[in-house]
Amino acid sequence: MSNAIAGTVNGGVSFWYAQAGLPVPREPLAGDASVDVVIVGGGYTGLWTAYYLKKADPALRIAVLEQKFCGYGASGRNGGWLYNGIAGRDRYARLHGREAAVRLQRAMNETVDEVVRVAGEEGVEADIHRGGVLEVARTPAQLGRLRAFHEHELAYGEDDRELYGARETAERIRVAGAVGSTWTPHGARLNPVKLVTGLAAVVEGLGVTVHESTPVTEIRPGHVVTPYGTVRAPYVLRCTEGFTANLKGQRRTWLPMNSSMIVTEPLTAERWAAIGWEGRATLGDMAHAYMYAQRTADDRIALGGRGVPYRFGSRTDNDGRTQSATIEALYEILVRFFPSLTGVKVDHAWSGVLGVPRDWCATVTLDRATGLGWAGGYVGSGVATTNLAGRTLRDLVLRDSGQGGATGLTSLPWVNHRVRKWEPEPLRWVGVQGMYATYRTADRREEASHSGESSRLARWADRVAGRG
Repeated sequence: MSNAIAGTVNGGVSFWYAQAGLPVPREPLAGDASVDVVIVGGGYTGLWTAYYLKKADPALRIAVLEQKFCGYGASGRNGGWLYNGIAGRDRYARLHGREAAVRLQRAMNETVDEVVRVAGEEGVEADIHRGGVLEVARTPAQLGRLRAFHEHELAYGEDDRELYGARETAERIRVAGAVGSTWTPHGARLNPVKLVTGLAAVVEGLGVTVHESTPVTEIRPGHVVTPYGTVRAPYVLRCTEGFTANLKGQRRTWLPMNSSMIVTEPLTAERWAAIGWEGRATLGDMAHAYMYAQRTADDRIALGGRGVPYRFGSRTDNDGRTQSATIEALYEILVRFFPSLTGVKVDHAWSGVLGVPRDWCATVTLDRATGLGWAGGYVGSGVATTNLAGRTLRDLVLRDSGQGGATGLTSLPWVNHRVRKWEPEPLRWVGVQGMYATYRTADRREEASHSGESSRLARWADRVAGRG
């Protein structure tokens, strides 16, 4: 084990919670209850939904039920990328036409602004810095994908996106071997725990009842079952993302995909001078097994990637602990990108799960016959997409209850999209492990060959996975 990671804190939910301290849980459900809307899950999706519903109709009785504490899942463990990506856009273009997909993309562009606006208005201090998103290419094959990606985004109306060569990229950040990059202004860095805890406090202040330490064992029309009692409501909204598989009957709905992160010690001014990164854009790359990173408010680098992608039987971890091999692999990415950081200490490592539908499409749904609704399947793009989901669930509930009509959000192509379930075990485990092993092999071959062509292995893995 490298000396740089020998003293790394592993788990403890996330580094963001190590900084802030774990919250004192709110009171659990005290017994049977009746409300107008019950929301299962106290992450971004559930809290944004509660926020917008309560702002639209302050008289609504809304309860949020959370099994641990608000932000225990992906909302408190992610990389802090508030950006305009949404899972499934190309598929929606094929199903509903390009103009519908363009409207979805525009809604996501505006969502970045909306999160920043609400955080400012509500006094939620989340270390937000609007530096955009920079994605780099380090091999000829990656450069080919990057240029194609850039043109693809322009075709969806993102005409303020910029394409940089090697020199322009180095002026923004000095990633070793970078041969090009693309940048969008529709992105920001933030501290995910400060956002989720601030949002929870705002929602509670509006009069929403938040019960923590309240696991939900079953959801059915008009009822949410917990060990402490049953909550009845005309509208039951499932906002559980990567933990959806824990619910009765939902084992194969969304696959809980693991993602892991490390964060360095604070870097000196001299090290930052060697790296650049003065604009503090969030950083990604064009590898098949991609990385994501941010420069934190206290001048660390937080960097993530897949690690071990999936646990057999859709199991999820308890405290964010990750494997030593994953920590070492992420550290290798760090020093490969920034060789001058060799020997820098890794202070913390952790993991979490995100929700992946079988067709890799994020969705938001309200079944008007049963009052059951849900949103999720963000495939790692949830920091912003959850906000759009919350506003859309609001509009769907208000329309169904006769308090509103159709809106621009209720007509977006991801609304009421249905997907088939994942395969049963062991096929699910074998397929996901094989897919990511193939992506890593493809990355190694591209780096060794210096070919401008993307690996056929990766294209095969995409087809098998049902992506795109």
